[in-house]
Amino acid sequence: EEIQRETAYPDGKVEKVLKNGCHLIFFPNGTWKKVDSDGKTITITFFNGDVKQIMPDQTVIYYYADAKTTHTTYSDGLEVLQFSNGQIEKHYPDGKKEITFPDQTIKNLFTDGQEESIFPDGTIVRVQRDGSKTIEFNNGQRELHTAQFKRREYPDGTVKTVYMNGQQETKYGSGRIRIKDKDGNIIMDTKV
Repeated sequence: EEIQRETAYPDGKVEKVLKNGCHLIFFPNGTWKKVDSDGKTITITFFNGDVKQIMPDQTVIYYYADAKTTHTTYSDGLEVLQFSNGQIEKHYPDGKKEITFPDQTIKNLFTDGQEESIFPDGTIVRVQRDGSKTIEFNNGQRELHTAQFKRREYPDGTVKTVYMNGQQETKYGSGRIRIKDKDGNIIMDTKV
């Protein structure tokens, strides 16, 4: 672009105004700033390679050169971080966070302390504030982990529970119940 005007300041800063209305400001430390002709789009390129862009809608895009990470802040408060390994984090104004990992696993962190992870195979893991966990498998099975027991529910209605003391209880869809002690010995079996 053709330069319309160039001004050198005593502090070493140099400002160039281009014929298209664009302003370029060069700082002595190597940082430079570009203000587009609209006056609303600003790009600052720092001496360390970082780049900050301010868009007309007040979206701020900051690229960290060393970390190869982009941090975008939207005017509604949503923040999106994109890492060089492909991980993407969304931080919502209400405090919720959504992380998409390189393998496409999605983890949601809710403001009430609950967590939810959705794996590429369709498995969903939900963790409550008290630490209890629900796992929903893509084959229809479901698992519940609490401080007292672990329970697996099968699509055919069978429910197997293993208690912390090692005792196992299996309730079959047919109504049959079988209980084993911690050593695997059957202590009750109701055959229907």
